[in-house]
Amino acid sequence: MAKIHFVDHTGETRTIEVENGATVMEAAIRNAVPGIEAECGGACACATCHVYVDEAWREKVGGPSPMEEDMLDFGFDVRPSSRLSCQIKVTDELDGLVVSTPERQA
Repeated sequence: MAKIHFVDHTGETRTIEVENGATVMEAAIRNAVPGIEAECGGACACATCHVYVDEAWREKVGGPSPMEEDMLDFGFDVRPSSRLSCQIKVTDELDGLVVSTPERQA
């Protein structure tokens, strides 16, 4: 299990315990985290689960795959720290991960 901290665009933080193997997006949907729409259900076919990975976690989380980069092109306010939360698998190493949601999804 890992604790993931979701920070919305207003600064409100929600902390959720997530089982290993789940994605950050799945945890957000199961716990009704505002700002994660996940219209494609985690198939990496949209950009509605876009998050910003906190700078301290970027190396551990890693960068986006080429397919994910293509989908991020459709995201709102994409930054170097942008990832699709459906592509981030939770492991013990991500305990304490902090991600922020954009003001809106594309």
